[in-house]
Amino acid sequence: MAMAAAMIFSLFSSGLSFLGGRPHFFMSLTFFKIIFRTRSISIDIIYCPVYNCNIEQVLYIAKEARKMKIELWSDYACPFCYIGEKRLEKALAEIDGGDKVEIEFKSFELDPYASREVVSSTVDRFAAKYHLSKEEAAERIEAISRMGRSEGIDFRYVSTRYTNTFDSLRLTKYAQEKGKTGIITKLFDAYFTKNLKLSDHDVLTQIAGECGLDKDEVTAVLSGDRYADEVRADEQEAMEHGIHGVPYFLINGKYTASGAQPTAMLKKAIEKILAEETSAATSLDGMVCGADGCHFVQ
Repeated sequence: MAMAAAMIFSLFSSGLSFLGGRPHFFMSLTFFKIIFRTRSISIDIIYCPVYNCNIEQVLYIAKEARKMKIELWSDYACPFCYIGEKRLEKALAEIDGGDKVEIEFKSFELDPYASREVVSSTVDRFAAKYHLSKEEAAERIEAISRMGRSEGIDFRYVSTRYTNTFDSLRLTKYAQEKGKTGIITKLFDAYFTKNLKLSDHDVLTQIAGECGLDKDEVTAVLSGDRYADEVRADEQEAMEHGIHGVPYFLINGKYTASGAQPTAMLKKAIEKILAEETSAATSLDGMVCGADGCHFVQ
């Protein structure tokens, strides 16, 4: 990409000679235009003052324009959230620069009033919630489990031990602050594969330790109410966005997607947004010169 852009830089620079001299002749009144594309980035227009612009600056602008942040509202007791998180991971792995995308996990409790103890089986809870027979509930649970297994997850939904997830969400806020985002996948795995209780502080402390978090700090977080306000703030923000179900994706603060979208669809959407964001971020107006002379762009 650098070589291709450098060639275009050379062509446009040499093409300024018909205006009456070397490129630096017009100083700050002379600008050149660069157009280049790659597989997942489209930079349409970049104007730079000739006397101090170089290809490294252009590529830096392109890199900055490609920054992306995805805010993902989710709950650990949500099967589609785990599937959606896995599909997002796969989509980003297939995108050039996908590993640079910032992911922020945001809290959403499916049931803020859920007990801290297991009070029913998954089949019984499913049947009661969706007005199904136990046989129908078991079939639907297995269908969701097959979806999870198709994503490479050892998905054991039928034997999950449903409890309140508030403390696990508080712990996630603490872990994200410490840069230990790997805890998100581990907590999903703890619930859907290992079938552990996410209200159990011993379970949460063990998982946090596996992620490299300080045990004493984790104990202090879980024994008090630290990060409770942050969890509630996420949930308030979800209400303001009109979010009623998860997973829910907010990309760069303005593009949205809900549900466990297929990997290919997520990839296509993210690449499209990257292209649009880059084009918008790098289409800069300034003083320009053309065959009809130099003038200001209003």
